[in-house]
Amino acid sequence: MRWLCLVAVLFTLVAPALAVEPDEMLKDPKLEARARDISRELRCMVCQNQSIDDSAAPLARDLRLLVRQRLEAGDTDRQVIDFLVARYGEFVLLKPRFEPQTFLLWGLPPAVLVCGAIGLFFWLRKQPPADAGSPLTEVEKARIATLVESPTDRTAH
Repeated sequence: MRWLCLVAVLFTLVAPALAVEPDEMLKDPKLEARARDISRELRCMVCQNQSIDDSAAPLARDLRLLVRQRLEAGDTDRQVIDFLVARYGEFVLLKPRFEPQTFLLWGLPPAVLVCGAIGLFFWLRKQPPADAGSPLTEVEKARIATLVESPTDRTAH
C-alpha cells in the first residue's frame, strides 16, 4: 500500500504544472478549451521559454485573461492570435508563422545543414584514400616476407 501511495505522489509531481488559476477559467467548457489551446501557442513575454498557459508571471495571467475576454466577445481563435501579434509582435508566438519576414527563421537551419553536407562531401573527396600511404621499402618488404613464411613465435622479434 505504501508503494502505491509513493507512486501516486510521484505521478502528481511529474504532471505538468499549469499556471491557470480557477478564477480565470471560463464557465463554458468549449470556450475554456479554446482558450487553453490558444494559450499554449503564446509565449510568456517574461519567461520567454514558456507558454502563457504554463507561466505564473503576472503578465502571463493578464494575457490569459485577455485571451478569454476576446473569446467571450466572439473572436475566432485566429482573431485572438492576430490581435496579440499586432500588439506584441511575432515574438509572442511560440511557433512563428511561415511568412516572408520569418523566412530566415525557417529557412536558415535547413540551408546550414545542406551547406554542411555539401562541404563535408567535397572535403571527403579531397582526402586521400586510407591505404594510400608511402610505398614499402625493400627492407620492410623483406621483413614482411620473413614473417609470413616463418611459422615460429613472432613475439620474440
